[in-house]
Amino acid sequence: MAKLNLVLGNDITSPVAIHEMEKFNKKGVFDKDKIALVPDHFVPNKDIKSAEHCRCVRNFAKENEISNYFEVGEMGIEHALLPEKGLTVPGDVIIGADSHTCTYGALGAFSTGVGSTDMAAGMATGEAWFKVPSAIKFVLTGKPAKWISGKDIILHIIGKIGVDGALYKSMEFVGDGLQYLSMDDRFTIANMAIEAGGKNGIFPVDEKTEEYLKEHTTREYKVYEADADAVYDEEYVIELDKLKPTVSYPHLPENTHTVDEAGDITIDQVVIGSCTNGRMEDMRIAAEILEGKHIAKGMRCIVIPATQAIYLECMEKGYLKTFIKAGCVVSTPTCGPCLGGYMGILGDGERCVSTTNRNFVGRMGHINSEIYLASPAVAAASAIAGRIVAPE
Repeated sequence: MAKLNLVLGNDITSPVAIHEMEKFNKKGVFDKDKIALVPDHFVPNKDIKSAEHCRCVRNFAKENEISNYFEVGEMGIEHALLPEKGLTVPGDVIIGADSHTCTYGALGAFSTGVGSTDMAAGMATGEAWFKVPSAIKFVLTGKPAKWISGKDIILHIIGKIGVDGALYKSMEFVGDGLQYLSMDDRFTIANMAIEAGGKNGIFPVDEKTEEYLKEHTTREYKVYEADADAVYDEEYVIELDKLKPTVSYPHLPENTHTVDEAGDITIDQVVIGSCTNGRMEDMRIAAEILEGKHIAKGMRCIVIPATQAIYLECMEKGYLKTFIKAGCVVSTPTCGPCLGGYMGILGDGERCVSTTNRNFVGRMGHINSEIYLASPAVAAASAIAGRIVAPE
């Protein structure tokens, strides 16, 4: 059993947990300041059912005086929002009823996704039961080339070990190459640990981590490091200087190819956003490539800044103007297209290059549609070309 520093839920998973809590003898939550409720999947609400889900979460937050409830206008995509708000720090134990809760390992926290029933128990008791995972070490070495980002690195790793290569294991990222990875790169890598089956992904706390924390929180935190004699099930060396822009083909994240192997794959839509790649650096990279250009005729390009703060900074830096002049649409923060919810559903036979994290059959719409996972750089360049290409 472990004590929890934060319990997270969204508008899809929280109502299930709330209804489970109604069956408990214990009323109320263990700590109103250690629960975060972020409506982000179908927000602003797309239909009556999503509105009712959000109303359930809103009422629960009000009744229990939840301090970290984020209404429309304050909200963002949960895994970008919580670090931005300083709610996740090194040494924390965090559970969330969303599989990509493993994102906060970028800050040296143990964070993992759980089911809604576990979320309910966590909100009521402040504790959760875990089987301690064994670990795999990934040694990142060398300096990546321009346009090679955290997305290329994690796609390369998933392609190497497979979608079950780290099943219920802790993916530990170390090495001299970390100095070249921004916090946004690290969030992306930790975010997709679950796509390799990982229980969590985790990075050591270094100067970049500490700088990020100074900007976002005043909370005290505890840094944990691997022991010198730590035992690992496996160890992989990833030479960052040898990586090329990488794309995951349908219908599994492990089906990876470098872009120079792509051939002529024409596309219908591009999505730049999500909890994986909707952060400020992702917006900057997309804007840099789209500046002064226009997306291909017949192309749909949807750009989704992950939080209100990122949206505002994009506006102040002129990125929104760049996106719109390039023929893109810009959305308020939402997870919508990633899970085939709304804001970018695919029709029969359509192809999409997406900076999201999953490309399963029917994930973004019709079962005959295809999703190609890529970095914001590849996505933006492909939107201009109308086919999968590497940025120049």
